[in-house]
Amino acid sequence: MSVETILWLFVVSFGSSALGGVLGMASGIFIVAILTLFFGIDIHMAIGASIVSVIACSCGSAAPFLQARLINVRLALVLETATTLGALTGVLLIGIIPTAFLYGLFALILMVSAQQMFARRGDAIASFIPSRRSWGTLLRLHSSFPDHALGKDVAYHVARVPLGLALMYGAGLVSALLGVGSGVLKIPAMDSALRLPIKVSTATSNFMIGVTAAASAGAYFMRGDIDIDMAAPVALGSVLGALLGARLLMGLSADRLRLFFVFVLVLLAIEMLLAAFGVHFV
Repeated sequence: MSVETILWLFVVSFGSSALGGVLGMASGIFIVAILTLFFGIDIHMAIGASIVSVIACSCGSAAPFLQARLINVRLALVLETATTLGALTGVLLIGIIPTAFLYGLFALILMVSAQQMFARRGDAIASFIPSRRSWGTLLRLHSSFPDHALGKDVAYHVARVPLGLALMYGAGLVSALLGVGSGVLKIPAMDSALRLPIKVSTATSNFMIGVTAAASAGAYFMRGDIDIDMAAPVALGSVLGALLGARLLMGLSADRLRLFFVFVLVLLAIEMLLAAFGVHFV
């Protein structure tokens, strides 16, 4: 592998992880497209590199997000259980449901998610008093985060946990069937169903995608789909990009971050809708 290729892999990973860190999405959704389209790398090797990128991105952003108290670790572990079960179900259903139907369904889900998130722009953080019997209270999921704009800690409550678990199961199911990162569905679910602050949703999603990717990394490595020479610049670029993305996220206003994510959701929905009709970019 030439020095020029290594440098470009570093640049691509850095940019993708910075964007993924801001959005709370798996950077692999950008890495795979770029490696296959512009580098001519085999799709399986590109997916292996994206797995490395996702793990590095999650690890790189975890420290600053934890230090800033933006990650709800207890909630992440609860939700990850449902996402993993959904992914396992999706693996069992691969080949049974028509792919074109899945792409169309995914496009519809993304558009509805974008509409829900757009409608919530400017919403104040829910100030309801949770019931003592609510799942959020029983599992001690309620928390707070520092709002630098207000100069104080802002408490938030986790609402409708059963609905959130159902949506996380669906996110894992769809992501396994289509081979896409579930972060693009996790954040709208946490934002709209659980009523979390957008920065908490994004940081918690960043933490969760690393757990999901690590679970499948071993299988990809055993199959020989992870090229060590390719993985090294990808991992380095991803860690540094994730650190930049974490800083950018903490500096963005909640409204701008939500609008930015809505824009990305609409673009992905258009891509999935075209894929439903047989038009693929990768």
